[in-house]
Amino acid sequence: MNLRPTPGQRRSVTALLLLSVALAGGCKEAPGTPGASSPSSDTGIGSSGPDPEVSTSAVAGEPSATPSASGTSATPSAAGKPSTTPVSAAPPTTAGGWITIDPTAQAAATKAFFARKPKAVTGNPVKVPEFNVGCKTSHHNSDDPIVLPKLVGGSHNHTFWGNRSTDANSTAESLRASTATTCNSPDDQSAYWVPTMYQNGKVVDPTEVTVYYGSRLKDPSRTQPFPFGLRMITGNAKNQVDTPDKQGNHFWCAGIGGEIGRSADKTFPVCAKTANIVRQITFPDCWDGKHLDSPDHKAHMANGDHTGACPTSHPVPVPSVSFVISYPLSANTDGITLASGTSFSMHADFFNAWKDEALAARVRNCLDQGVKCNSAGNF
Repeated sequence: MNLRPTPGQRRSVTALLLLSVALAGGCKEAPGTPGASSPSSDTGIGSSGPDPEVSTSAVAGEPSATPSASGTSATPSAAGKPSTTPVSAAPPTTAGGWITIDPTAQAAATKAFFARKPKAVTGNPVKVPEFNVGCKTSHHNSDDPIVLPKLVGGSHNHTFWGNRSTDANSTAESLRASTATTCNSPDDQSAYWVPTMYQNGKVVDPTEVTVYYGSRLKDPSRTQPFPFGLRMITGNAKNQVDTPDKQGNHFWCAGIGGEIGRSADKTFPVCAKTANIVRQITFPDCWDGKHLDSPDHKAHMANGDHTGACPTSHPVPVPSVSFVISYPLSANTDGITLASGTSFSMHADFFNAWKDEALAARVRNCLDQGVKCNSAGNF
């Protein structure tokens, strides 16, 4: 199947993009020719809006409530096992790109989450706060429901995994209603995506993707689940060149033999035949406690500060989401591009639609106790 947009398709979305470019703070670029090696002249992720690690007046200060899984609270039963109790929540409100949660419902959910009795650790698990889901590619399209909602074909091409229904019209509710997923946990109905990779114009799909949920903070014990419907972006589609410190390219070789050279343009490693090209992309793990999204899809999130704790502007520790993407490329790495441009434009999107109880159990049992769990949430 030819996944690249035709010239006619590109022209059909131009008018829509001109209207949306002033509103969207993420990957606003018009769909160019996939696999093109020349950088896009259009704007990209993070091209406007506040720095996600700098407090702004809209998010500054301590939130009135620190949320857990939105819409439900899990309270311990007499037997010590959690039960799910609905919490009445007002629908999120939107103003200027900020999607605001109901603080009362979120405060109740947070209180109930920390009242949960964690499952007793058994065996001898690795002392790393982490669980994961393993995923396969689901589909491709030129949609972005976070940055360009309802604009069908308005983005560069993306490779999706997880929720099979993800498209331009996806909402938290539509993701929750769709049970089909390409990840190995049926409790995870979230949507994940990155720009599609091409080699000499031909799509290269990952052989596998592992989505890790962990904590990089000094004290992971206060980590709590994302609220239902939280969305965020990491990376910058506008970046087309390496960073001054030459650390902008984070593709590497995983497997026996590792890296044995560099591609002709020096942007990709050449791997031994027993290794594959891999990219790891990590999202921030501190939340402002108030918003499901922000105008640039980053400002409601931040990374931990130099002390290993969340900054006061974003005081709520949430799981650190990390994609480890393995591509079936090794010795031949010439001619590789991304739908967003060069390798330096790699970026990623996450739209949370986990079942509340399943996510809460994994966070409480695994992350808060500082141990490694499998995809089923078991030690």
